[in-house]
Amino acid sequence: MTTPAVSSRDLPHPMREEIRLEGVLHALSDPMRLRIVRELAADGEELSCSHFDLPVTKSTTTHHFRVLREAGVIRQVYRGTAKMNGLRRDDLDDLFPGLLDALLAAAGRQAVRLRDA
Repeated sequence: MTTPAVSSRDLPHPMREEIRLEGVLHALSDPMRLRIVRELAADGEELSCSHFDLPVTKSTTTHHFRVLREAGVIRQVYRGTAKMNGLRRDDLDDLFPGLLDALLAAAGRQAVRLRDA
């Protein structure tokens, strides 16, 4: 069962055992969401929503973060007025060993290929 929100500033996240492979793959199938995850993985720390400079509207950016959170790919928490985002690497690696690393490596190779084309 999804963790209920305690207040309007607490965001619901799926428990580890609720994270489904098809949900993770769906969340990562969008180029903008994959870009967010690549940046989080490269940095290794929590990043605020404002850190990401995506070529989409603010409402679309919010949608992308919500899809990632609801799929269990990221964890979002408020720190003061900033909404911070962290990759749920431990959960994903425990549930689907090697998946995240394989997807990130493939996305990196694709980015190089497209840049060089």
